[in-house]
Amino acid sequence: MGGAVSAGEDNDELIDNLKEAHYIHSDLVERAFRAIDRADYYLEEYRDSAYKDLAWRHGNIHLSAPCIYSEVMEALDLHPGLSFLNLGSGTGYLSTMVGLILGPFGVNHGVELYADVIEYAYQKLDYFIKTSESFDKFEFCEPSFVAGNCLEIPPESRQYDRVYCGAGVQRDHEEYMKNLLKVGGILVLPLEEKLTKIRRTGQSSWETKKIIAVSFAPLALPQHNTNGEPKTVPLPTFEVRTLQELARIAIRHTLRVTTDNGGGQPRGRGSFGGGRGLGVSGLHKYGPRFKRRRVHHRRHCTSVVLAHKPVVSNADPTPAPLDNNNNNHGGQEDGQRRAAREEEEEEEEAEKETGELLPAEPPINILRERILVLPLPEPLKMYLLYCREK
Repeated sequence: MGGAVSAGEDNDELIDNLKEAHYIHSDLVERAFRAIDRADYYLEEYRDSAYKDLAWRHGNIHLSAPCIYSEVMEALDLHPGLSFLNLGSGTGYLSTMVGLILGPFGVNHGVELYADVIEYAYQKLDYFIKTSESFDKFEFCEPSFVAGNCLEIPPESRQYDRVYCGAGVQRDHEEYMKNLLKVGGILVLPLEEKLTKIRRTGQSSWETKKIIAVSFAPLALPQHNTNGEPKTVPLPTFEVRTLQELARIAIRHTLRVTTDNGGGQPRGRGSFGGGRGLGVSGLHKYGPRFKRRRVHHRRHCTSVVLAHKPVVSNADPTPAPLDNNNNNHGGQEDGQRRAAREEEEEEEEAEKETGELLPAEPPINILRERILVLPLPEPLKMYLLYCREK
């Protein structure tokens, strides 16, 4: 299933094509897709196919087509702080994108039939946390996975705000899926060859919307134990965060959204707001202020090095120090904007003449830099950094 949009040269171009084809509509979904390189979830020898709008399977490992994941992410209508259950969680690609939106106080659970796929998913999750440039730009809800058949979840299990099933569902199991959902929640699933969105409006009332025609492998039916009794699959536990974890979340949040404006006052919201997810305070480079350009169908960041001095993109949220003379502040800001605009125009002209991209400055991880200068022992700094290598 797939092939609805053109292939991309890289992850960003694939997302551009999904936007142009109106599969991706919201900023939250776009930022989540851009933050995670789809190729990272492929086996190395198959990475060349990662940016095609096609499903991919190797043994038990499977990824749906990008256009399908786009429809699913938009239909789920995700917000920070929600609980999410992924039935057939596979490589963890979708669950990781969802976690970027749910924020640190959401719940992110998955059930996967094959134990080897869960092992693969945890390897990819660890790789994302330890190496991705995007991780420090988000407040993340880390997914947890359990092995088992999603049709063997005990009926007394806790319900979720959002549920997605990644295998074909027949009418016989529709009610079972609905019962996993809280009132007000949304279920997205391939129901009889149609990707379907179901909203629970009351204890026994539902709203159903067909999205697109799809073709999914059917759900695997449960296998009984040797004694004839059905198996049960306990869902991941809802663990209460420790004070240590809460402190790490709060410190990282404060360092991410706060800068000194020259008078000792924090910029933006000074208090820690629970459940904040994507792109806090413009740190995410694909926020509203980030401008991307295409030159000969290639992408680059607006941080470029010109012949004599750098132009830094809006990915750096740190403002210039405030002038104590407020009468001159507006004029200075206007002058800076004009200078930046003129330099960008010069840069674009140079690119058009040569057809080549100017060398990009290495991105600066502002959160990491702020943690490293804290007056703390090194082990505490590494804990705040999730033991990430530079």
